[in-house]
Amino acid sequence: MRSIKRDIVGGFIFSSDGKLLLGKNRKGGVYQESFVVPGGGIDQGETKHRALQREMLEETGINIRGCKITPINTLHVQSQKTLRETGETVLVNMTFYNYKIVVPKSANDIKIKAEDDWTEPQWFTNDKLQSINLSPPTKTTLGILNILK
Repeated sequence: MRSIKRDIVGGFIFSSDGKLLLGKNRKGGVYQESFVVPGGGIDQGETKHRALQREMLEETGINIRGCKITPINTLHVQSQKTLRETGETVLVNMTFYNYKIVVPKSANDIKIKAEDDWTEPQWFTNDKLQSINLSPPTKTTLGILNILK
């Protein structure tokens, strides 16, 4: 099986009332059955911060300019993925650059447009996060944030 490398930004978007925005990847993406944070690949010549702004807007419709943004961690993960263009299954070596983003509005006041590769957006309380199926990178990062028990 062929392998490819991807550098990815992930946004752990929190509302001012402490809820976390999660969704699922479209068919063919990695971790399809798990809840994940919005994010995506860093384009050639693009900074991580610019990629984060672009991906959050593309995936959720949320403009994160002016929001508090804090780096959380960097994770190296492998997973299989089916390429949309060719249908080929490849091994993806991913480096995730994860950021905490705090939007200064309550979850009910934040408009979300699930677009691009990310679907089924939902806001979760910390208690609810304990009982849902999370992708391994999401679970690891929530542990670092002391949100998962």
